[in-house]
Amino acid sequence: MLGEGDLRLAVVVPLLQSYRVSDVLIVKTGNTLEPIAARRGDFESWIRAGLEVDSARLRVVRVFAGETLPQPGSLAGVVVTGSSAMVSEREAWSETTAAWLADAAAAATPLLGICYGHQLLAHGLGGRVVMNPRGREIGSVDVALTPEAADDDLLGGGPAVFRAQTSHVESVLELPPGATLLATTGLDPNHAFRVGSSAWGVQFHPEFDADITRAYLRARRTDITSEGLDVDRLIAGVGPAPHATAVLRRFARLLRGRVPASLARRS
Repeated sequence: MLGEGDLRLAVVVPLLQSYRVSDVLIVKTGNTLEPIAARRGDFESWIRAGLEVDSARLRVVRVFAGETLPQPGSLAGVVVTGSSAMVSEREAWSETTAAWLADAAAAATPLLGICYGHQLLAHGLGGRVVMNPRGREIGSVDVALTPEAADDDLLGGGPAVFRAQTSHVESVLELPPGATLLATTGLDPNHAFRVGSSAWGVQFHPEFDADITRAYLRARRTDITSEGLDVDRLIAGVGPAPHATAVLRRFARLLRGRVPASLARRS
């Protein structure tokens, strides 16, 4: 009888031949809203554009639809998308992906978790994700870097406070053990973190532009209004977020020339 670890190995090994060591994997955890997708495309399209990586190197696995992940150490890097799902609901596909992310972090595979991906990475590494006790955070917000972010490879070297696009109702209430807090916002004290030297979670959406953020605000107007927020004021406050957008390009630069862990162990 196969144990849990054996079963995971059994289902991923047949897929190894379809991945190259230079591949960057987008782990898709859900779809954007249908009206937005019809007009602007979906998460993976926006991330692909932001990374500015050769499209031949990019692969997408729709984990929420049951697609299988490869061995994490065989990849140049991983980006985990946002989702309308809730990490706290612990759906089976989400829990499996959280465990895979923990394995990827242990293999030193470069990881970037965005929104849901940020929360899922934190959960997989032992953090705690809940409904944000401070309420929904949506629109363009100020992200403040911590002193520890000053020399961070992904977020360091820029302004201490920058604008970013957000849309979330759950948050990382407790960081994983050993994590370094990198950024905060007025409604989210654990807005970005790093574990080790190559795994990052950012609650903001570097792949969103102002148009997408306004579209989310319009689409969620009823829910947002019922929570006592002024949607029109939030829409009026949406603007460019160039430093946040640049995070995807910076992550892609970190991957250049990287040798995946699976190859390094053979040399």
